[in-house]
Amino acid sequence: MLKRITLNLFCFFLVTGVFAQNLEKEITSRKKSISITWGWNWSDYSSSDIHFKGNNHNFTLHNVEASHRPTQFDFNSYFVHFTTPQYNFKLAYFFNDNWNVSFGVDHMKYVMIQNQKVKIDGIINEGSPYDRVYNSNDIILTDDFLTFEHTDGLNYLYLGINRFDELYNFTKMNGPNISINLTEGCSAGVHLPKTNARMFGKNRNDEFHLAGYGLDLNLGLNFTFYDYFFIEGDLKGGFVHMPDIKTSHEVGNRANQHFFYSQYAAVFGFNFPL
Repeated sequence: MLKRITLNLFCFFLVTGVFAQNLEKEITSRKKSISITWGWNWSDYSSSDIHFKGNNHNFTLHNVEASHRPTQFDFNSYFVHFTTPQYNFKLAYFFNDNWNVSFGVDHMKYVMIQNQKVKIDGIINEGSPYDRVYNSNDIILTDDFLTFEHTDGLNYLYLGINRFDELYNFTKMNGPNISINLTEGCSAGVHLPKTNARMFGKNRNDEFHLAGYGLDLNLGLNFTFYDYFFIEGDLKGGFVHMPDIKTSHEVGNRANQHFFYSQYAAVFGFNFPL
């Protein structure tokens, strides 16, 4: 999985380098304008070690695989209850023609894959069938042992800086006012997941908690129509470190993990000159 993420990012940034050699001059000024963006994302996650610690357990699961959980498309889910799918929101301000600063929210969903076999180290003493000392033993992640998801979601709240370059504008050949643009940038922020976790068959935990931080690099191809409306395809590669994940209602029950991800997003938005 990590190799696929790395390959995707390498190929996309290689293409960017080729395009960047032939950037055109901007025709329309974007300085002192605001853009609002909304769209949807799909993600791949690297495997990760997850450490669980509580009053009666202290163990690590190694190389745990996870996936995203996209919502099946229907009008009600995507355009009425529009915060249900995996979504991206961003508000950006252009302080000159080529650069903007942004605030955004990426609502991703991270789901540990059930019934996978992993290695476990540590101790469990919860009055469960899994009580024992483990030393690199195999264990199957069944529902009665552990369910672990950030599905409402793996929320990334970030601040970013982005560059915007026009590749081509069709008005140059007396065509419609459509421009093709390249955007790239970086962001940093916090992760506020709503973690759905259930351990050893006990009551499920399901609440928001500030768990850690994230970093990312992003790259996009933007199509702007008549200066105001745009659609965009984005690729983002990021790192997530969450040292304080809340796993149950009991005080002190926590987990920590870190992993890499790649995200693909399709978004649309509007530009508003100030």
